[in-house]
Amino acid sequence: MTTTHALHSLSKQTTRMEDYDPTAMSVMQAQQFIRQFLNPVIEVETLPLRESLGRVLAADIVSPAQVPNYDNAAMDGFAFHADDVNTSSLKVIGIAFAGTPFDGVVGLGQCVRIMTGAMMPQGTNTVVMQEHVRLEGDVIYLMSNPKPHANVREAGEDLKFGQAVLSASHRMLAADLGLIASLGVAEVCVYKPLKVAIFSTGDELVQLGKPLGVGQVYDSNRYTLFGMLKRLGVELIDLGAIADDPAMLEKTLLNAARLADVVITSGGVSVGEADYMKHLLTQHGQVMFWKINMKPGRPLAYGKIQYNTEKSAHYFGLPGNPVAVMVTFYQFVSAALITLMGGFAKPLPMFTVQCVQAIKKAAGRTEFQRGILFEDAGVWKVKPTGAQGSAILSSMSQANCFIVLAEEVGNLEAGTWVQVQVLEGVV
Repeated sequence: MTTTHALHSLSKQTTRMEDYDPTAMSVMQAQQFIRQFLNPVIEVETLPLRESLGRVLAADIVSPAQVPNYDNAAMDGFAFHADDVNTSSLKVIGIAFAGTPFDGVVGLGQCVRIMTGAMMPQGTNTVVMQEHVRLEGDVIYLMSNPKPHANVREAGEDLKFGQAVLSASHRMLAADLGLIASLGVAEVCVYKPLKVAIFSTGDELVQLGKPLGVGQVYDSNRYTLFGMLKRLGVELIDLGAIADDPAMLEKTLLNAARLADVVITSGGVSVGEADYMKHLLTQHGQVMFWKINMKPGRPLAYGKIQYNTEKSAHYFGLPGNPVAVMVTFYQFVSAALITLMGGFAKPLPMFTVQCVQAIKKAAGRTEFQRGILFEDAGVWKVKPTGAQGSAILSSMSQANCFIVLAEEVGNLEAGTWVQVQVLEGVV
């Protein structure tokens, strides 16, 4: 069954879109629902290694050589053979530098002064640290006997020939650039960037630099979306803020579906708002509107927008409140985009800590309260940022974690252990 047919079938399970009331749909169920309709991009390109940072590998990286490709010294000292460990003194017959190896054979009773990274001379297999010897002329006296093969990095210790180094679907990080460079690989095959179009909806939205009128607000959501999407490495198409005009919304929505693989909007999907977006989504695609058991971010839409018979785009309709935009993005959209990019979406790190303040919460929904994770006498603890309204964007700037409170959880006393999702390095 195709994605379009599957979503169409699901939408027909209710007689009217307004009657669809997924009150029992949990956050996890919604995440699983989205996951089953995600087909990763298939177009690939070959890039110079440096340009691959943040991109997703389309093919495995296999080591064409050993790393390191020769035995070398792990630190400055003297190289000799372990059979000489019972000898109290060794004669220094030369020196080995990184890139300039010792040209000769080291016999018993002899050693070579060696620098970190230098190739181990023939006839040696152990390095004694220079701090553990006493040098008198061209003779060293061992102050301690190192174990055989001490302070030596053996050939293939890091990577062996033919070993799978990085797998397809791996997102390239800074360490990966150095790792692949150490193999002598200059180019890598990656998936082409995911194209994501964004726009905000609402008559009340005003562009930066213009004065606010009565009842108007600045369009902040496109800026937070810009930041979150840029960190994912997608190709971003910003279509601006669109007023609640049916013709303009339709034109923008279809243009977004034409240009992009994914369309993300903010505003216009809540109960009680203008029905323009809901009507357009019903007309041009198959989209399920959810009232998820979560706070903030209860309204969320996901589905497909059909530009024509050949071209469609995934669609995420996010709430209009600024905090709800960020919460729903990190709980639903981010993982979906990584999957569509051809990568493997890892869950946000979550662990249990003690909350030092009381929390008010109504049972029956999952809440993502903004929190500050801090260290107290060597123990990590958490506290809410303060007021948790979904329009208080400063709470996201202050927070370094979400305090995740499950559906069955109600009011909490200070000292209760809670789960937190770490945001450092994510937002």
